[in-house]
Amino acid sequence: MSKKGDTTMTAKLETAPFDPRFPNQNVTRYCYQSYVDFHRCQKKRGANYEPCNYFKKVFTSMCPHAWVEKWNDQIDGGTFPGRI
Repeated sequence: MSKKGDTTMTAKLETAPFDPRFPNQNVTRYCYQSYVDFHRCQKKRGANYEPCNYFKKVFTSMCPHAWVEKWNDQIDGGTFPGRI
């Protein structure tokens, strides 16, 4: 039963696509590399470069939220161990 004016929200759920660089089931490296690739892309192309969002979509679906928060804090603090 729906009332007049009700709106429904739909979300399209997707998983990260296959990446031949990571053929095994271990997603840790895929997660980390996608995070680094996103930040490299933004650094090189700028924050408004739309294709960078592909990497963001991948790492947000693959990485635990706690890891992303920790890496963001490390980037802000200048202690992130990766090369961006």
